[in-house]
Amino acid sequence: MFGITDYGAYVLAFIVFLAIPGPGNLALLVSTAKGGVRGGLMATLGVIAGDQVLIWAAVAGLATLLLNFPVLFTSMQWAGAVYLGWIGWRMIRARPGQAAVIDIPVGQYLRQSFLITLLNPKAIVFYMAFFPLFIDPVRHRGLLTFGAMAATAAGLAFAYGLVLCTLAHRLSASIEARPAIALWLNRIAGGLLIGFGLKLVLSR
Repeated sequence: MFGITDYGAYVLAFIVFLAIPGPGNLALLVSTAKGGVRGGLMATLGVIAGDQVLIWAAVAGLATLLLNFPVLFTSMQWAGAVYLGWIGWRMIRARPGQAAVIDIPVGQYLRQSFLITLLNPKAIVFYMAFFPLFIDPVRHRGLLTFGAMAATAAGLAFAYGLVLCTLAHRLSASIEARPAIALWLNRIAGGLLIGFGLKLVLSR
């Protein structure tokens, strides 16, 4: 379909990628907590914009550059693992009432989430290392193939952001009334971030 090796697998892989806890998801949750569903959706648009930059950067040849220079790619993996581990450790060590690990000023949801996405090693590694694997070199249709993949990514990201922000907004009152729940959710998310960082290194 559109020169994509397995469109269903691409959709599934992207959904899994979206669901993995990381800075992007934290940005959506923080924005929703401060600005409601509207703030969360603005942050979602920022994440989508950042994703599109990374996708088209991969199209421009950065993926080939990384594959041709394994040392650079390995360095990126290690840097990403350390970054995720650092954020995860801060989340595990956080105490009730402390400021959020990712603090987004009110009214800057789109811009801040855009920058967070660009600097998110999870997104960089995904697009630069795995995005090209879904392209069929025989049936590839140039910009049509890349455009279909980019549009699919944007649509899935918006749907995911809408669901996540709506649920977070509805459950925020319950979580605020039970600090222990928020504490353990923070610790679980932090542990998952550390685990994903280790996976980046061990899967080299």
